[in-house]
Amino acid sequence: MQLNISTMNNTYTNFDELKKLYPDEWILLGNPEIKDTSVLGGIVLYHSKDKKEVCYIGRDKTTGYSSITIAYAGDLKKRRSIGILRRI
Repeated sequence: MQLNISTMNNTYTNFDELKKLYPDEWILLGNPEIKDTSVLGGIVLYHSKDKKEVCYIGRDKTTGYSSITIAYAGDLKKRRSIGILRRI
């Protein structure tokens, strides 16, 4: 299994590797690869333990990507509190 694939000066990283690099952090991914409802990997644009920080600071880093997503590299069952963000 290949972990990283270089694309346009950015690096694609699969989600298993992201979990090792950024444990228990929220990760903003550019051009993510998604199958059904699972994130398989993408280009890391920003990461933090604070989801709001990823949303607000990461927003400026999304230019030039056809799609983006935010994923949590940990166990959400421990957290049990998940909010839904809505654009106003």
